[in-house]
Amino acid sequence: MKKKMGVSLVFVLLIVAILGGCGNADQNTITFWTPLTGEDGAYMDQLVKDYNATDPEFKVKHVITSDMYTKISTVINSGKGVPDLSIIHADRVPSFVKQGVLEPMTTIMQSWPELKEDNYLPQAWATGNIEGTQYTVPLDIHSNAMYYNTALLQKYNVESFLDDDIVTIDEILSLQGKLEEGDYVVNDALLGWVVMAQIQNVGGRIEQDGQPAVNTDAMKQAFLEIKKIADAGLMTPFGEDGYLMFQAGNVLFSTDGTWSSTAHASVEGLDFGVTNIYSPSADKFTNRSSSHLFSMLKNEKRSEDKEQGIGQFLEFIRSHSIEWAKAGQIVASKQVIESPEYKDYIQSFYTSNDRETESLYIYTYEYYPYVAEAVDSYAADIVRGNVDLDETLQKMQKEVEDKIEQGSAAK
Repeated sequence: MKKKMGVSLVFVLLIVAILGGCGNADQNTITFWTPLTGEDGAYMDQLVKDYNATDPEFKVKHVITSDMYTKISTVINSGKGVPDLSIIHADRVPSFVKQGVLEPMTTIMQSWPELKEDNYLPQAWATGNIEGTQYTVPLDIHSNAMYYNTALLQKYNVESFLDDDIVTIDEILSLQGKLEEGDYVVNDALLGWVVMAQIQNVGGRIEQDGQPAVNTDAMKQAFLEIKKIADAGLMTPFGEDGYLMFQAGNVLFSTDGTWSSTAHASVEGLDFGVTNIYSPSADKFTNRSSSHLFSMLKNEKRSEDKEQGIGQFLEFIRSHSIEWAKAGQIVASKQVIESPEYKDYIQSFYTSNDRETESLYIYTYEYYPYVAEAVDSYAADIVRGNVDLDETLQKMQKEVEDKIEQGSAAK
């Protein structure tokens, strides 16, 4: 009888020890959520691994979450399972702050003085500042980019398009009737991003007094400028994969993302470079951008010591994020982008001078995600003339307004 009780007691003590160990591990682990489901997730894994190898008091556990924003909503509402640290996109900051779900970075910045505005790209830092309070620390800027096929530029004798680093729509149109069958000047990769760039180029905006401004003259002009290219037969055909056509060597310019450089570099025989997104005028150019930002969701269980551990991790990233450049991202840390090593990465073009850096435009309107969704949904059909422009802009405006109303009603 005593023997049985002894075994039971040992078993209970073992379970307690295991559970106690798990709890201690959680207390000394920074749970870090990101939406990095592509190849960039592996680069973040490496950064976390490198940091943990320094043997910090609080190690970081990187959790890649495909439907992260849905899960954030769930854990915030339940108060359970809230991560200690997360990466969010710039356009989420205004609504998250309005909902009261973000913790300011004030205490961390006081303890880690190099986590300050002067040490980061200005627009990346500014996206996390709401009414003077800093809610995020930036990791990067990821931007629309325009890659060019060097061989095709030579073939059609248009290397001069790149002389001022701005390819104008008129320059593109000058190739009408001059291309061999199967070749195109530009594809429709990230077409919605290109539209958002043109809105800035024509002096427009997507909000007025806090309300969405979709059905506007500026939006119409932005679409009409791009439509000129499609109407001239110089854009890859509707329904075709223009991204792959660029990689196959049949497109002069591909308007995809900075992160695509790694994929393009893996294509044997593809000689390419990068420049700015095309523009109606050589006087103004814009590269529509966003930013990955470190943030802390409201979490009463996060201790002050753990916050200091988060600060230590963010300072490590600021100093060591050259690894993140391998993912094709424009690193936000000035220490990294000003280093000689960073110049070896093709996206360093976008921080090579003040003019380029200023071209990286990040939308921070509270309801930007709704506007972007509408633009992405209809851009291809509008540009190809499959739908009436005026009617579709009215439809887009209403869809955005309806989503805002639905979101407000759900709160």
